[in-house]
Amino acid sequence: MPDHGKRYEDAAKKVDRLKLYSPQEAVALLREVSTVKFDPTVEVHIRTGVDPRHADQMVRGSVVLPAGTGKKVRVLAFAQGEKAREAEEAGADYVGGEDLAKKIQDGWLEFDVAVATPDMMGMVGRLGRVLGPRGLMPNPRTGTVSMDVGRVIREVRAGRVEFRVDKTSVIHGPIGKLSFSDAQILENLGAFVDAIVRAKPAAAKGQYIKSIAIASTMSPGIKLDIGETTALAAA
Repeated sequence: MPDHGKRYEDAAKKVDRLKLYSPQEAVALLREVSTVKFDPTVEVHIRTGVDPRHADQMVRGSVVLPAGTGKKVRVLAFAQGEKAREAEEAGADYVGGEDLAKKIQDGWLEFDVAVATPDMMGMVGRLGRVLGPRGLMPNPRTGTVSMDVGRVIREVRAGRVEFRVDKTSVIHGPIGKLSFSDAQILENLGAFVDAIVRAKPAAAKGQYIKSIAIASTMSPGIKLDIGETTALAAA
């Protein structure tokens, strides 16, 4: 385990490792244990009971956070003709085809999310080795490949985030900034957890959600009561 600084250790002492906090208690405590001087990102970490080695147990999707992410997202759209104009009107930062593909192949990656219309995927597919490992590859399963490119771009800019279970069966995701109000963080938390519940694979066996924790950048994690958190999601 890596060594932590004194401020982190002091903050960690305020968190009861044996307690499962209500979402409201956890958000209040999160503010108390934050030690950084910038506005940190709040993240949720959900340990699941799925086995990601099996394709039929993969958990993957996206959710639009009601209060947004608090981050300006640079959107690139692979589109042409009328769809290119639609992407520009929706607020895409970069719109194009072969020109953008060549820039990316030459090492340019100054964007956060890439979307594409289906007719562009033959060309975009050639970028898989570059975009795939960085999580930037447009994918129909996460909704970033669509003919309704304007709607997708507006959702991304409004606070859409993608999630995917990792090889340790855990799902990680941002749910806003610590400068958000308690209500905004709780609303985003509820939306994120609800999306995970809805994405449960039919092949999943046993307990689907095993633990939920929240943390902000460089802060200790706080474990949540699963029942109260899923109830928040349902509400």
